[in-house]
Amino acid sequence: MKMNRRDFVKVTGTAAAVAMVGFPHIARANTKKVVVVGGGTGGATAAKYLKRLDKDIDVTIVEPNKTYFTCYFSNEVIVGERDMKSIEVGYDGLEKMGIKMVFDSAEAIDGAAKTVKTKGGQSLPFDRCIVSPGVEFLYDKIEGYSAEVAEKIPHAWKAGPQTSILKKQLADMKDGGVIAIVSPPNPYRCPPGPYERASLIAHYLQKHKPKSKVIILDAKQKFSKQGLFIQGWEKFYGFGTDKALIEWRPGPDAAVTKVDPKEMTLTYGEVGEEMKADVINIIPHQRAGRIAVDAGLIDDSGWCPVDGKTFESKKVAGVHVIGDACIAGAMPKSGYAANSQAKVCAAAVVALLNEGEVGVPSFVNTCYSLIAPEWAISVAGIYKLGADGKIAEVPGSGGLTPMDASPDAHAREVQYAYSWYTNIVHDIFQ
Repeated sequence: MKMNRRDFVKVTGTAAAVAMVGFPHIARANTKKVVVVGGGTGGATAAKYLKRLDKDIDVTIVEPNKTYFTCYFSNEVIVGERDMKSIEVGYDGLEKMGIKMVFDSAEAIDGAAKTVKTKGGQSLPFDRCIVSPGVEFLYDKIEGYSAEVAEKIPHAWKAGPQTSILKKQLADMKDGGVIAIVSPPNPYRCPPGPYERASLIAHYLQKHKPKSKVIILDAKQKFSKQGLFIQGWEKFYGFGTDKALIEWRPGPDAAVTKVDPKEMTLTYGEVGEEMKADVINIIPHQRAGRIAVDAGLIDDSGWCPVDGKTFESKKVAGVHVIGDACIAGAMPKSGYAANSQAKVCAAAVVALLNEGEVGVPSFVNTCYSLIAPEWAISVAGIYKLGADGKIAEVPGSGGLTPMDASPDAHAREVQYAYSWYTNIVHDIFQ
């Protein structure tokens, strides 16, 4: 690891502090309005930091749900290591700051008229709009799969009711059963997530259903933190042996093309090999959230091209896109990336509304994955805007948990992960 944990925390803390410097309070006769579409990690962070940077900006969040379940750490809920309440947050803290909450779905964004229209019939004017819509699941990429089928064969890739469905299915499964996890092609939300999920399910099986196993059917030939995951699987779950609790089948031969929910079978690979499972967890192909599609914010890739300096859409002027939905160069689609992008976007919007100069941004990201309750791994990175306008990782920054890290170091990573969770939830919502 080229940067140790303490140094990384120093840098990321400094970056957050620097983002707040140089924006004195500005009193204006005409209040500027910003509408934030989506109250998840990116949207809530952007709204909060807009208010912190300029309390006179009228900030409104459009979000259909009155509570939000964090996707990060939802894998622990699935295996009973924490309860749903522990990943649930509300918007009271943001409302106390003066941020208006409209609990409704955004149905249209009109960049020319500068309005957001909601399902309930409201028309919200804006000077700038920040869109953080997350992802849309492309169920039809797998024959037989749909939003309705997901009630029986869950994705659990949006935390909440889906998390509870998968948790119950795992608990109800008899010992000796097979859990199939279908991992999608890139890009998708939380690249290491399917493999952390497999790890924690294997730990659950080891304790409660040792005759069972997890099989990952992957559309990809490699995945995030692969070496560290496999090292952990070998240590804890017999990976590569006849008694392995985890089996990983790489793409393209393992890419799933069809599901039969009645027979609980999956068809995969060019030859159409079939596999039966007791519990199936399909993580679908993904693209930018539906409102981004309807608003004309996506390109042919299915994601939203943006100016890396301000996150203003390259498709619709005056509208900014952050988080999983945007194309952010080397940055992954993660919660911490969305949080970092939101702060940069908020600062840019404040500058643009006040006819100020937009600074050159830098970004941070770190991602923790639990392989066992006392064994975690992480990846960290620092990013900057390149001369070509693309976001790139700073050479030599951040790093990966060393392959030769001690058990104590991995145990500390677990505590770092829990601390990160507490801190980011406070930073966003409180």
